[in-house]
Amino acid sequence: MEVSIYVDADACPVKREVYRVAERHRTTVYVVANSIIALPRDPWIQRVVVGSGLDAADDWIAERAACGAIVVTADIPLAARCVKAGAVVLAPNGRALNDDSVGMALATRNLMTDLRAAGAMTRGPKPLTDADRSKFLAALHEAIVRLQRSS
Repeated sequence: MEVSIYVDADACPVKREVYRVAERHRTTVYVVANSIIALPRDPWIQRVVVGSGLDAADDWIAERAACGAIVVTADIPLAARCVKAGAVVLAPNGRALNDDSVGMALATRNLMTDLRAAGAMTRGPKPLTDADRSKFLAALHEAIVRLQRSS
């Protein structure tokens, strides 16, 4: 089984980290976005530009998420779809989302959406720290190694 990484690239703060780990493991990376973004010219990094539809990038990734895939996203509904399909899902802060955690994350996201719709002032996500980037690097490396060993 070949390991592939799918990056929900719009507003993804850890693309460089993904490229670095993918180069070390020679793992194919699909960088999925609604518009063209700059990428390194490496053979294992593939640009995927989807239509401008609301969830076009999410749908493209979710259709391909399966066992052997790693999905990098901060989008909780996309994460839930990918976990259900059997993919490993990592948030940019290195947090792994799985069957046990994605339900709570989705419920929290929906609650916050409802609160904002009702006029409540909420804070956005915390800024990504150097510790978060390190945690992400380690989590991505471990996920690739684990998937390669299981194949």
